[in-house]
Amino acid sequence: MTTEPFHILGAGRPSRWLVTCDHATNRVPDCIGGGSLGIASADMERHIAYDIGAAGVTRHLAERLDAPAILSDFSRLVIDPNRGEDDPTLVMKLYDGTIIPMNRHVDAAEVERRLAAFHRPYHDALERLAARRGDTVICAIHSFPPRLSGRADRPWQVGVLYSHLDPRLALCLLDRLRAEPDLCVGENEPYGGHLEGDAIDRHALRQGRPNVLVEIRHDLIRGEDGQIAWADRLAPILQAALAESGL
Repeated sequence: MTTEPFHILGAGRPSRWLVTCDHATNRVPDCIGGGSLGIASADMERHIAYDIGAAGVTRHLAERLDAPAILSDFSRLVIDPNRGEDDPTLVMKLYDGTIIPMNRHVDAAEVERRLAAFHRPYHDALERLAARRGDTVICAIHSFPPRLSGRADRPWQVGVLYSHLDPRLALCLLDRLRAEPDLCVGENEPYGGHLEGDAIDRHALRQGRPNVLVEIRHDLIRGEDGQIAWADRLAPILQAALAESGL
């Protein structure tokens, strides 16, 4: 039996918000190496395979915003839905010091197979949700590790990522988060905010939709209590930032 490579929650919810989670799971479908990429189970629990805690934050945040949500149902190591089809990091062969055996000899035909099975259906579904109303606002939820191998600790608890092509909502959100006395907030940290062909570029920037990408340090959201706490915290701040932006 085939299943869709994504989950949609609350498709009928009325809010103009759409919450997305590109890296929701570490699942490897059976059609890829019998469900294994050939790396240790401990590596599949790392950030290299998915955004730890992001799915839970997405679910709870979407409920609080009364908004639909879409979550991927395949590991980013199978194929990364937050990369354009021509991006050289679309299928990673080495990630944060770990070689991905099932990806070492991936050729163009296999990339095309994974695009057709996973990447394109996810983006088609995302676009359908985004187009359900003319004033959709996209909030993408990601997480980041406290450090990468051999790197310094990351001080930020939350980062707001945005493109120079449309910083309007993100800058209002940054102001609101920086007003919180207990938060260390990153602006386009720990990653840059613009990547041509990524999900925000494809579904927000090119369509003129207001957008923001929120990265939460994953040690804060590993458990459901943290996921709920961050959803509770972010929902009113996002609403206030959107109102302030006038978008």
